[in-house]
Amino acid sequence: MLDKIVIANRGEIALRILRACRELGIKTVAVHSTADANLKHVLLADESVCIGPPQSALSYLNMPAIISAAEVTDSVAIHPGYGFLAENADFAERVEKSGFTWIGPRAETIRLMGDKVSAISVMRKHGVPCVPGSSGPLGDNADENLRIAKDIGYPVIIKASGGGGGRGMRVVHAGGALLSSIAVTRSERDCSMQRRHQKVIEEAPAPGITPKQRKQMTERVIDACRAVGYRSAGTLEFLYQDNEFYFIEMNTRIQVEHPVTEEVTGIDLVKTQLQVAAGEKLPFSQGDIQVRGHAIECRINAEDPRTFTPSPGPIRLWHAPGGPGIRVDSHVYSGYSVPPFYDSMIGKLIAYGDTRDTAIARMRNALSELVVEGIKTNTALHLEILSHSQFQTGGLDIHYLERRLGLK
Repeated sequence: MLDKIVIANRGEIALRILRACRELGIKTVAVHSTADANLKHVLLADESVCIGPPQSALSYLNMPAIISAAEVTDSVAIHPGYGFLAENADFAERVEKSGFTWIGPRAETIRLMGDKVSAISVMRKHGVPCVPGSSGPLGDNADENLRIAKDIGYPVIIKASGGGGGRGMRVVHAGGALLSSIAVTRSERDCSMQRRHQKVIEEAPAPGITPKQRKQMTERVIDACRAVGYRSAGTLEFLYQDNEFYFIEMNTRIQVEHPVTEEVTGIDLVKTQLQVAAGEKLPFSQGDIQVRGHAIECRINAEDPRTFTPSPGPIRLWHAPGGPGIRVDSHVYSGYSVPPFYDSMIGKLIAYGDTRDTAIARMRNALSELVVEGIKTNTALHLEILSHSQFQTGGLDIHYLERRLGLK
């Protein structure tokens, strides 16, 4: 097993990694910016190293500083979490060339599957249906790009071959706007319960998907992942329409919403990542994985529930909910001050039940018990969504939330 690792992230995922390390007897080093000296995982880690000022580019995206922290603390591995450098193939390569273990997919795999064009090519070779689109990167021929869009049918989405998070993605409804959209787009991400292409609520298993459909999709993607020699945790994202799945992209890292998978499978994904990185075999086979019950996750953000304006500042009182089937993944505490420099998510609330109805009921109870004083949160929005009959029925489309909020 790994002796000591650097946790190259912040917030709830950094704390989640630290807890998994403690279970396995692995020592931890927390790297942090000057704004994050009082983060919970920094206070709990065996060692901590300040790697720069609050700006992410000078701290959490500072590759030399993170690798230097691993060197001065005699660490043997680096876990990137999600976001920041987690899907940066150059960083993964530099980590391994510096003599450390990268807790994630190989650099060449990140390059192959992190690029949407090459990832779609791999999936098509293995019989996985892919979302209709261009067969490769768009070129400079305006007439050809207009022809491709016309053949697909408007509206179309213009997105970069790399990147994620929904930032810069453009939806084009007519040919007149297509060419200018190609020039300005940057990245793309998609999910059913979303706002501005950012996930708000996640659940597992997906409502309306039959065991037969799930089995068919699983078999297809396993073949593709084996073909590229995939290692560690990863997520393949699909659109579902008319009883068919269409591959969009792969996220070559642990996901924000990994807890819902953990709850319905009983598998600790972060511990498994660490075990695989240490050279151990998976402690289970594909046939051992059984989906039981239902899990829902609500992302708790420090923001106004109506305007979505960020709400940083000191938390006067934090009270986490409890009860059967309730899990809280959060790094905040009473007296902690939410900095204005990073993502507004301050925690994830997960509810598990034997049925989806039970999970929804438990989540509603948990949200009503959650107390956060001093800043605004989106708790009220979650309660409103969970109380709506359309959500309770399940099978919503990706524009549901924006329509519900009057944004579309």
